[in-house]
Amino acid sequence: MKRHELEHLIRAATAVANVREIVIIGSQAILGALPDPPKEVLCSQEADCYPLPDPSKADLIDGAIGELSPFHRQFGYYAHGVAPETAILPDGWRERLVPIKNENTSGATGWCLSIGDLVASKLAAGREKDIAFVSVLMRHGVISPTDMEYFIERLPRDHRAAARGRLFRLKGK
Repeated sequence: MKRHELEHLIRAATAVANVREIVIIGSQAILGALPDPPKEVLCSQEADCYPLPDPSKADLIDGAIGELSPFHRQFGYYAHGVAPETAILPDGWRERLVPIKNENTSGATGWCLSIGDLVASKLAAGREKDIAFVSVLMRHGVISPTDMEYFIERLPRDHRAAARGRLFRLKGK
């Protein structure tokens, strides 16, 4: 997914849910802080998101412009309506959200996780695709291990050790 495609999804998702703001918590949130990230992190065709004022409307997004919808078939990308608690996030993440709001979003706002919050979330989840995502960002110098440690220390306590271990293994590569 490219930045203009995420902007299109923000416009469509906010229209479907009849809201002006959504939060993007999946890997495509990288496009908020880094409009032109390494190509290796742009392979996903979905953006995990939920309506900020009413997360219960995520089902509307999923149904209208989600996977296998006519929207997905037409454009080749889609929105995945999720719950706010889908991602394990560091304390203070809301204060670091990065907005995407312009004419391509029709004035609606897509609030994207900061790079540090996104990386910490990926390290907490620990799936193979998440580790690969973080590895690419490290290799391209998008975020340093020191910065990642800062965000890991703000994760919920029961996720810190696993995230630290995953970062340690990545640093050893």
